[in-house]
Amino acid sequence: MNTDTALRRAQVYKFLAGAFLYPAENWLEDAPTVNEIARALDAPTLIVDQSAWNMDQLQSEHRRVFGLAGSLCYETEYGLPHEFRQSQELADLAGFYRAFGFDVGGAVRERPDHLAVELEFACALALKEAYAAEKGIDEHVEVCADAQRKFIGDHLSGWIGLFAQSVALNAIDGPYLELARFASAFVAADAARLGARIEPRRLGDVKHTPVLADFSCGDCPVAEVPEQGVVA
Repeated sequence: MNTDTALRRAQVYKFLAGAFLYPAENWLEDAPTVNEIARALDAPTLIVDQSAWNMDQLQSEHRRVFGLAGSLCYETEYGLPHEFRQSQELADLAGFYRAFGFDVGGAVRERPDHLAVELEFACALALKEAYAAEKGIDEHVEVCADAQRKFIGDHLSGWIGLFAQSVALNAIDGPYLELARFASAFVAADAARLGARIEPRRLGDVKHTPVLADFSCGDCPVAEVPEQGVVA
């Protein structure tokens, strides 16, 4: 895989990581550029009308889709019904991050299995591969490529399709449904490009954490955060 390909992949993953967080800026404005990059990779594109949603509407839609169903965005809510298995998966993710110096942090911290965190880690690995390729360090290129095959195969590709299906139940239509579909299709195409071994999880095993009867998003502090990131 050449430097340009790795950089393009990193750009798409970076876009997706930011877009799934509570919007501090209108990510829809970047959709045309992302689609150009996706086409250069022979990957699926994002089908969305960026002119139909202003910033306030986008933030409101994010709260509607993800607010009362926050568990949608966490890998261990998908096909991992046993607490011990969930702990194993979180430990595995932490091991990946630690090995490549990836620290979860920022203004709003998320669990290591949040979709945005996993997407940003995929971006970081692609950037490391691009850097190693640019410097001609073949051994490091292979290390990064192998890590991406394992991470995307063991984690992202196994649950992002179920995530997109879950968003469809919450969103029905709108930018986040299209974003979820695009993310799922892009990760699947990237997994195939990398030769990743995929182990999809079963829809019947999905048991999202239930929402408490008296839960409300009315006083959620996330909406007050002007800026956020998942990497320190």
